[in-house]
Amino acid sequence: MRDESFLKDKLLPIGTVVLLLIAVWYVAAVYLNAPFERDTAGRASTEIGFSQIVRNTMAQERPVLPAPHQVIVEIWDTTVNKAITSKRSLVYHAWITLSATLLGFGIGAALGVLLAVGIVHNRAMDRSLMPWVIASQTIPILAIAPMIIVVLNAIGISGLLPKALISTYLSFFPVVVGMVKGLRSPETIQLDLMHTYNASPAQTFWKLRWPSSMPYLFTSLKVAVAISLVGAIVGELPTGAVAGLGARLLAGSYYGQTVQIWAALFMAAALAAILVMIVGLAHTAVLKRMGAKP
Repeated sequence: MRDESFLKDKLLPIGTVVLLLIAVWYVAAVYLNAPFERDTAGRASTEIGFSQIVRNTMAQERPVLPAPHQVIVEIWDTTVNKAITSKRSLVYHAWITLSATLLGFGIGAALGVLLAVGIVHNRAMDRSLMPWVIASQTIPILAIAPMIIVVLNAIGISGLLPKALISTYLSFFPVVVGMVKGLRSPETIQLDLMHTYNASPAQTFWKLRWPSSMPYLFTSLKVAVAISLVGAIVGELPTGAVAGLGARLLAGSYYGQTVQIWAALFMAAALAAILVMIVGLAHTAVLKRMGAKP
């Protein structure tokens, strides 16, 4: 009975939406790739029927929009059929991007938590620093990323750290905002109770504010880890990197390899989903450990 309910409530709606999206994708692929086939046939002074156009648009080498099966074949070929140490392997490039993502996420999360603690406990930091934290996110990352890369290269810092710092720049903001909200989430009556017990500021923090902030922290970490991946990919674009998912996107755009571009995009999406899932599992485990219901 439970399996039938799961199938009806979960799998069926999700499966229907996925099939609908795939159908729309195929229609869009035929529509966008058909002009090339008509132009080719026109230059050859031959007539081409609709069925032939459909077949040809499903197998173009450099389509405007690749068909779903072309992307799947490319992903399979570059993940399963290639050694993970090969520079043609998406796994190899995903690991390069993942390394910068995790380093930037770690630095950003730690920085965000520290800033949030300072903002909550220091009125001067709250009034002076918080507006600058918010203002920092108004600068487009595509504008600031090349500046970070150039400045760090000028002082001899290259490789993983510049990309990680771009991820840090993006990821610390949701952590700061989430943790400030979380640390301030205890009600006045709870804080008054801690004062009644003559609790020190440190005891109030560790026994009340910190546990209360956990749901907010992990929610913000889910956003931060996904946006860290975006930062790592963006950081690879202005450097002319030869490895990483950003490098795959860049190479694909240079040589018109749209199938390669879409395969890298799907790999990035899958990587982001896995990272968010891992943070979600950690969230569940921590709340369970604390005796709270996730």
